[in-house]
Amino acid sequence: MSERFAALPGGIGVSRLRVYDTAAPDGVVGGTPHVHLCCTEGYVVTGGEGAVQTFGGEGFRESPLWAGTVVWFGPGTVHRLVNAGGLSIVVLMQNSGLPEAGDAVLTFPPEVLADPEAYAEAAALPDGGAPGADVRSAYRRRDLAVAGFAALRTGGPTALAAFHAAAAALRRPLLVAWRQRWPDGAAAAATGTQLDALERGEWRHLGGAGVYAVDGPVERGRLGMCGLLDTYPAAG
Repeated sequence: MSERFAALPGGIGVSRLRVYDTAAPDGVVGGTPHVHLCCTEGYVVTGGEGAVQTFGGEGFRESPLWAGTVVWFGPGTVHRLVNAGGLSIVVLMQNSGLPEAGDAVLTFPPEVLADPEAYAEAAALPDGGAPGADVRSAYRRRDLAVAGFAALRTGGPTALAAFHAAAAALRRPLLVAWRQRWPDGAAAAATGTQLDALERGEWRHLGGAGVYAVDGPVERGRLGMCGLLDTYPAAG
């Protein structure tokens, strides 16, 4: 086994998620509604049951989740996990590293989204949400995002378009850094890189492939948007 990790296929990020089991102000038990600007996200449900609420171009949907269910959705889909009991999930995330670099935007009310400083303050967690951080801070930001999500659903497509515009404007200053991250991350792990090499008659890179394994998560219980995260290394 190699001691140095290559990116997972396609630059996919993997984490294990135990969805929050407390209720938001609307009485729904679960996580924080948010959107990704560049990343498709997928769930493989490993235990418990619940649902994922989504709001996008197809309107509002609630997809049931139980052990064995696989669900995924593209960038721009607002999503919120609902925990009906012991919901645990393996999360597959496109473009490993980008969500951690700000690709995710929470559904805070418009006045918060319009003010980068206010957004940063509302989204902040003590010690970045490291294991052992006060979970009440995660509930606080979830509850604010739930209020914004309720307004989005009430406002329909017009409100969703306004939210997308605000989210894109909020994250525009990060695009240069995202582009710098892309070549060494997801792009390097994409099939196109191998196709380009083979088209040039290059094949020696095939001899450098390795087998990689980890015994378990490198971190357990990080505060995430939807629950407690056990994280795995993507590359090294």
